[in-house]
Amino acid sequence: MKKVGIIGVGEYLPHKVLTNADLEKLVDTSNEWIITRTGIKERRIASKDEATSDLAIKAAKEALACAKIKPEDIDLIIVATITPDMPFPSVASIVQNALGVKHAACFDISAACAGFVYALSIAHQFIARGAYRHALIVGAEKLSAITDWKDRNTCVLFGDGAGACVLGEVKSGGIISTHLGCDGSNLELLNLPAGGSRRPASKETVGEGLHYIKMQGNELFKIAVRTMTHAAETVLKQAGLTYRDVDLIIPHQANSRIIFAVAKRLGLTEDKIYLNIEKYGNMSSASTVTALVEAVKEGRVKKGDTVLLDCFGAGLVWGASIIKW
Repeated sequence: MKKVGIIGVGEYLPHKVLTNADLEKLVDTSNEWIITRTGIKERRIASKDEATSDLAIKAAKEALACAKIKPEDIDLIIVATITPDMPFPSVASIVQNALGVKHAACFDISAACAGFVYALSIAHQFIARGAYRHALIVGAEKLSAITDWKDRNTCVLFGDGAGACVLGEVKSGGIISTHLGCDGSNLELLNLPAGGSRRPASKETVGEGLHYIKMQGNELFKIAVRTMTHAAETVLKQAGLTYRDVDLIIPHQANSRIIFAVAKRLGLTEDKIYLNIEKYGNMSSASTVTALVEAVKEGRVKKGDTVLLDCFGAGLVWGASIIKW
């Protein structure tokens, strides 16, 4: 089994910034309420002519440049997203064509906010077993396209963006351990009711607003804290580590209160937590990877550091991974 690590990172955030003050003009809310309940101050919104693939492509180009490898060196492309350009073909196929990556295997995965960790785990297996040499994994979302801007309980939470990583063989460190899971018994707590084969788009589904995110936040909060804590403890145990060995935890950026509650249960001090939620809000599968990219760029992740990724989202899915940088 080869050691596999991240050898290049990249991100792209749309230029338009939507602040809490802007939202005060759209719905009955306030800057103070949003910050107190979520920790979010602003989020990025893609333009009308920007699709999820456009965000993914820009993040991917930066990751390739960082890794100092050519597009033709990529054997596998995985895009984690719940907002693909269209049901098919995959966003990964569009990314492949735009980058000029010849003959690479391409597919999308739908694992909501845990999508990046799922993609990381899948790519890790392929490279570790020698099936491929380099993989490009991207978490990309245009959540503004499925957000009801009249629903004050959800529209304050979400934003658009993309992050990307190139994986390859490394001499030391790399991905140490990964834990994935799902509990499908609570699907109704966070979903997009219509647009699939069960409820195809129709005049009725559009009129009822069923093509927008629906969420029961109070119930999700409790489950998220419990599940993310369990996922982190499980992956640490698998790796033979404790929270004392972790230099930085990069959680899914959904809600600062959830993040701090998980950190408290794990016994982690705030200086070991990376947050960028105040700038971007919840970007689903793009959140964790974008936070990782920015932590690397800011020097919060250094050579030899042990990083813990911890995610939870619709499904209800979860994923945690430990990476030795």
